[in-house]
Amino acid sequence: MDNLTHSLAGALIGQAGLKKKTGLAMPALIIGANLPDVDVTCFAWTTGLEHLAFRRGITHGPPALLLLPVALAGILWGFDRWQAKRGKRPEARLPVRFGWLFALAFIACLTHPALDWMNTYGIRLLEPFSHRWFYGDVLFIIDVWLWLGMGLGLWLSLRREKRGQDWRKVGRVTIAGVLAYIGVNAGVTYAAETAQYDAPDLPGQIAIGSPPPLAVWRRGMIVGLPNDWWVRDPETDVLEPITNQRCAWPDTDMLRQSNTQLDAFLLWSRAPFAARAVDGSVVLHDARYYGGRVTSSFTLALPDVRCEKLAG
Repeated sequence: MDNLTHSLAGALIGQAGLKKKTGLAMPALIIGANLPDVDVTCFAWTTGLEHLAFRRGITHGPPALLLLPVALAGILWGFDRWQAKRGKRPEARLPVRFGWLFALAFIACLTHPALDWMNTYGIRLLEPFSHRWFYGDVLFIIDVWLWLGMGLGLWLSLRREKRGQDWRKVGRVTIAGVLAYIGVNAGVTYAAETAQYDAPDLPGQIAIGSPPPLAVWRRGMIVGLPNDWWVRDPETDVLEPITNQRCAWPDTDMLRQSNTQLDAFLLWSRAPFAARAVDGSVVLHDARYYGGRVTSSFTLALPDVRCEKLAG
């Protein structure tokens, strides 16, 4: 999910009452909720599509979800001591307890992979022990309704706190509402992915429900097998082949020897297929991101491979 959603999740946990457990609790919760995205630094040292094989991996796995909170708690604890030595520690700040800082940062960090799992992009929850991707297909990667609901709940809670009223209840009710919203969306996805569609019924095929940005009661659908995908727009109930420009799948085992980007694409791709480029060569796509503005960020051109027609 986007970092605003992660930040709101951390802040709401604080407004549910946990921010009173220690000084600097809110920074621990909000920063901790975003901390696994430290892997965004990979863009500084990766090229091409190599970032696809790194992001949502090692910093989102079990070891990182323990080590990152320890590091964050240590930094915040040290910051508090540094301010105290300089005589600039705010008098209103609660005593800072390292144990509670770690606990809150750990809880916040856990919300990160939980939310990232919700969309079709997925997450490697078991990295580095397994490279397997997990997908929830429940929420669009930027959910405006979550923004509105979480933002409104946070604002109301802070407002009540300022007035000396019960602010914890608002935070808890908002969290319950968010969980209910996610549950409803999970039900919509389940119904879509288990429905019968007018498409070839291929052994072992998978169905991917793709939540749209606003009409959360609908799902775009991707049904099929690698290099044989059928898609349905959320506005219709008609499944069609993803493109009439598909090519036979190239010999990727041979190409790996000369193309350093291929392994990254194949590790990341969930619904891969080969299509014909304008010059007759092959371009590898993922059906989840075919078309639209983001296509170029998730495609791999194979200029030296000629497009061969699919058999049949």
